[in-house]
Amino acid sequence: MSSGQESWALGLYKRSVLKQQKFAAISALLEPTQGKRCLDIGADNGVISLLLRQRGGEWASADLAPEAVESIRSLVGGQVEQIHGGPTPFADNEFDCVVVVDFLEHIADDTGFAAELGRIIKPGGQLIVNVPRPPRWSLVWPLRHAIGLTDQWHGHLRPGYRQQGLAALLEPWFSVTAARTYCKTFSELLDTGLNLGYVIKKGSAKGQAATAKGTVVTAADWRQGPKGLVDAAYPLMKFWVWLDHLLPFFRGYRLIASARRKG
Repeated sequence: MSSGQESWALGLYKRSVLKQQKFAAISALLEPTQGKRCLDIGADNGVISLLLRQRGGEWASADLAPEAVESIRSLVGGQVEQIHGGPTPFADNEFDCVVVVDFLEHIADDTGFAAELGRIIKPGGQLIVNVPRPPRWSLVWPLRHAIGLTDQWHGHLRPGYRQQGLAALLEPWFSVTAARTYCKTFSELLDTGLNLGYVIKKGSAKGQAATAKGTVVTAADWRQGPKGLVDAAYPLMKFWVWLDHLLPFFRGYRLIASARRKG
């Protein structure tokens, strides 16, 4: 991995309030990884993969879309596999910890993949799962669908999971030990605006996913993007996301859970 590749990824992260929010949610639940064998799945363009490696431990990565796999591989090197939501190339009981980021909603057989996670994680090992959470009532989701940012466009085969449904999916192999939501209305509105800007810039057709994982921002995208504009807008975006604190009784549009592999 070159310093230039790491630089663009960290530059993106430092200007992305939403990626910071996601990594903070993961970090709040993730146990120490030093001296452990770990795996991240679905970490998009590799920024989360890079940050997880900085926590220590021996890491591998995997994702669905070849574009995402190539982006992760160019950034972190090492073992980066393309998987398809079925059997993986990893050994039984190989990992002490697996972090699954925005992946289950993209695959057809989520029950089968939960069993696969149970196979590759050691008894007593930790699983972190981050997924969309469909709200019972929302002003944002009708807006997203009206402008073409549908589940299909994101590459989602299902809109997400509620806590009870996610626990039931994992229950044969895992015990959920903690769960929380994040990314409330203001954050989701910001995400909608950023995705719409990406669609306009790329000229993507309405209703079509950019990849099997939706949008994958690569090093080329970042170098060609309006970084000066992003720098100028960052304080405003940070304040906008802070407004989520004014909604204490609202649950977030993202669900993250920690689970323990049964013995």
